[in-house]
Amino acid sequence: MRAMVVEQWGGPEALVEREVERPEPGLNEVLVRVHAAGVNPVDWKTRASGGLIAWGEVPIVGWDVSGTVEAVGPGVGLYRPGDEVFGMPVFPRQAGAYAEYVVAPARHLAPKPASLTHVEAAALPLAALTAWQALVDTADVRPGERVLVHAAAGGVGHLAVQIAKARGAYVIGTASAAKHDLVRRLGADEVIDYRSVRFEDAVTDVDVVLDGLGGETAERSVKVVRDGGRLITLPGPDDVPAAPDGVEARWVLVEPDHLGLRELAALAERGELKPVVETVLPLAEASKAHEIGELGRTTGKIVLTVV
Repeated sequence: MRAMVVEQWGGPEALVEREVERPEPGLNEVLVRVHAAGVNPVDWKTRASGGLIAWGEVPIVGWDVSGTVEAVGPGVGLYRPGDEVFGMPVFPRQAGAYAEYVVAPARHLAPKPASLTHVEAAALPLAALTAWQALVDTADVRPGERVLVHAAAGGVGHLAVQIAKARGAYVIGTASAAKHDLVRRLGADEVIDYRSVRFEDAVTDVDVVLDGLGGETAERSVKVVRDGGRLITLPGPDDVPAAPDGVEARWVLVEPDHLGLRELAALAERGELKPVVETVLPLAEASKAHEIGELGRTTGKIVLTVV
């Protein structure tokens, strides 16, 4: 099969198209023919250095997949060949999504929403599960709560806005002025231009902050959280700020989640969740996708088409 292999850790040029052996499904696994693969910051960060990922013999980056079940291993009852599925297999171990085929544990996938194309479905798993696990599983956002989403037009942020809104929250997003109309269309009740206004001067008494930036933003964010509120930060455990009594500050790392995927699919089918896909490129141009992503200016997601 064709795959984009990292021949040595480094820049985008390290991604090289190669013919590699097609994997075979084992117990409770399925073989998925990949139609599209989502691109996420963790992809280029691990391509650069290998990171903490447990890599296979042939390093293939990527986790977001949408495709068709080609074969099922022993013990699988959820799927049959021909079923359309999407998911984020085995993170943070190597999934190898930048390839024509991926093997995944059956319960790391879910049926693809019929209302979404494979490109749209591939844009969801890692970013949307991150938002879901942070806002729903960890923060337990409730109707009427005030939720502040940083980088609200970004990969995780634009999905978090929609998820929080679907939970009945009052949503405040930070974004550059050029992206305010989009963030409002996604459901935000307020949008703050972080380039011209310090968000802590514009908003107070927030119930939940979703911080995908870390660093100074996390330190400033804890100041706007009300007593009893929650701050969820995503970059890493070192970005969790010291919080005053009565405020909970936590780091969340996304994990494969069959039930979470089904919840996200249900939101998509009801028209309450739709990814914004800014750039679509063929698999062979994965290095270009990484170059674009590393600029940090992407609205929504970048997706690679495989078949």
